[in-house]
Amino acid sequence: MNKSNIIREIQELKNQLSYSKNVGFFFGAGTSTALGIPNIAQLTKGVEDALVEELLQNYIIVKKDLETTFTDKTINIEDILNQIRRIREITGEKKDKRYLEIDGESAKSLDIEICNKIHNILSEKEKTADIKNTKKLMAWMNMQNRDFSKEIFTSNYDLIFEKSLEETQIPYFDGFVGSYEPFFLAENVERFVDNNDITKSWIRLWKIHGSLSWFWKKDITKNSYRIVRLGKIDNIEKEGNEVVIYPSKEKYDSSRKQPFISYFDRLKTFLTNGELLFIISGYSFSDQHINEVIFNSLRQNNRLHIVVFAYSDETVKELYKLSSSYLNIGAFGPKNGIVNGELIEWTADEEELKDDKKSSYYWKDDSKELIIGDFNKLIDFIVTNSGKKETIEKLANE
Repeated sequence: MNKSNIIREIQELKNQLSYSKNVGFFFGAGTSTALGIPNIAQLTKGVEDALVEELLQNYIIVKKDLETTFTDKTINIEDILNQIRRIREITGEKKDKRYLEIDGESAKSLDIEICNKIHNILSEKEKTADIKNTKKLMAWMNMQNRDFSKEIFTSNYDLIFEKSLEETQIPYFDGFVGSYEPFFLAENVERFVDNNDITKSWIRLWKIHGSLSWFWKKDITKNSYRIVRLGKIDNIEKEGNEVVIYPSKEKYDSSRKQPFISYFDRLKTFLTNGELLFIISGYSFSDQHINEVIFNSLRQNNRLHIVVFAYSDETVKELYKLSSSYLNIGAFGPKNGIVNGELIEWTADEEELKDDKKSSYYWKDDSKELIIGDFNKLIDFIVTNSGKKETIEKLANE
C-alpha cells in the first residue's frame, strides 16, 4: 500500500473549505452516535427489549424469517420494519388475513409500537445529548457568504439538527410550510432560490429517512394519507397518527409527491449542478439507494468533489471497493485514506509537522492516526480553520 503525507492532504482540504464556492453536507448515523444517540444496532436491541407479549412474539417471527433469508447480513430494525410493512400491505391490515402466521391487524399494531419505541428511545437520549458541536456547525454554515444555498442531507430521524438550529436562532427550511399542522410542499424543495429570494441564506435540511416530528395524517374524505410535521411530542402513545420513520409504505394519494422522492431528487440535482464540495460524515455506504445517487453523480459531474470522513479504516476500505474508478472522491480514515482513486496509508512528514504546530487537532502523533473521522473532531477542525472561531463559539454558546 502506498503512503501519502497527511499534512499535505490536510492543507489541500483547508484550501477547499476556504475557497470552494459551494459546500454541502451529508450526515449518516455516525454523526448522531458521536453525540450519544444510539446507532442502528443499539436501537434494534432497545426496541426488542421494550416489546412484550404478542408484539414481541410477532417481532421475533419476522426477525427469524429475515435471518433465515438473509444469512450474510445482520438484521436491524429497519429491515424488520420493511418486512412488517410488507405484511400490512399483503394482508390489507385485516384480521382474517395472515402472512408468517401474523394477521394484518397485528402487523399494523407492531409497526406502530416499534416506531413509538424508537421515538421514545431517541427522544430520551436527545435530552442529554451534548449539541454544542452541531450548534457550531450551524453557526459556521450560517456565516458563509457564498452564492449558493446551504444544504444538509441526513438519514437520521432524531431532532438534533433542528434543536441546534433553533437554539442558535438560525432560520432553516425542510420542505414543510404552515403553522398548525405544517404540510409538505414539493415545489419548494425542487426550486433553487435566486439572489432576490429572502430565504436564500436559510439552511436547507433534508431528512431522507423521515423524522421523529413527522406523522401520517389521514384525509378521511379522500381515504389517503399525507405527512405533517408536528414538532415536539411529549407523549407519543397519545398521538393518534403514526410517526414517520424509515418509510417504505405507500400511503400517499398518488397525485402527491412524497417527501422522500423529492429529497432524493433534490440530492441528485444538487450533486450534478456544477461545482460542489460535498462532505460526507458518519455514513457507512450501506444504503444502496443513496450510493446509487452518489456514484451516478460522480460520473455525471466532473466538477463535483466528494470528501468522506470515516470513523474506521474498514469503512475506507469498503468505500475503495466501490469508488476506485472515480478520481473525484477522497476519504479520510484513521490510518488509511483514498487519494486520487488510490487506497493509501497515512504518514506525516516530521519537518512539516514542526511547521504546523497545531496539527494535534486533527492528527494524533503518538498513535499516528487521523482523528477527524469523528464528527466532533471534524467540527472542531472546520471551526478552527474558519478564521472565525471565537465568533462561532460565541454564537453557539449564547
